[in-house]
Amino acid sequence: MNKVFQIGDFVFRLIADEKVIPPPNFMLFESGAIESVQYTYTIRLSEDFPEISGKITAQRMDLVVSESDGLETRLIGVKGSFGYYACYQELSQQEALITLSPSRINGLHIDPVFVSLLALERRQIRYDAFVLHCAYIEHQGKAILFSAPSETGKTTQGNLWGQYKGAKTINGDRALLQKVDGRWIARGWPVCGSSEVCNNISLPVHAIVMLSQGKTDVATKLSPMKAFSQIYSQITINRWNTTANIRCMDLLEVLVREIPVWHLSCTISENAVNTLANVLYPKEDT
Repeated sequence: MNKVFQIGDFVFRLIADEKVIPPPNFMLFESGAIESVQYTYTIRLSEDFPEISGKITAQRMDLVVSESDGLETRLIGVKGSFGYYACYQELSQQEALITLSPSRINGLHIDPVFVSLLALERRQIRYDAFVLHCAYIEHQGKAILFSAPSETGKTTQGNLWGQYKGAKTINGDRALLQKVDGRWIARGWPVCGSSEVCNNISLPVHAIVMLSQGKTDVATKLSPMKAFSQIYSQITINRWNTTANIRCMDLLEVLVREIPVWHLSCTISENAVNTLANVLYPKEDT
């Protein structure tokens, strides 16, 4: 395989053995922008991983990260388990080598497994973009982002908006956020969780809604300070990378000043949809 992909503003080439097949959702981001390639990933199959060198910046059961001269190396494993199935190694600022255990090749159809090989969040922050854990829906040509910890009901609320307001789910679990030409834009991301809904579509952001389950439906506008802390907890960022973390926080400070952020305590009902719609679209036909 030798293909070009584009996720947000990041255009990259992926070179791999023909046995390495990206998931269908990842293939939605295949691009013809060959002359705009900024980075090259090469995936090789081998049980022999490069040795970790440099300063260890993060370490847990399923991940070891080291840094040397601004370049990262990662040993990647399965969350909650010991051992590693891949090594991500930056060779330069424009190239990375991924060594993948052949025994794990059958698991590459799982979106997070494949995407974790590429450290995409590390590249995206260099384009002032970051990934938010959310259900990303389209309504009236703009994005509404429902964010909350897993199992809170992001997908459920998105589906209710589809049922009662004709909204369309763009991605059931993730969105890439970036400010483009003065507007915050939600973009597609090749991981969509259990929702299985993934589209490569970009839309201006209308609002972000932080969810919690409740016995009644109540929408409350969040202050920038409260919005910051709640959204930050749902962002995919390499917290061991101080520079990237600070840049992400800077971007988030701008986002919460410019985009309305609401908290919705909600039931699973049409009333939950109408309660939110009344504050998102006051005096308008939703």
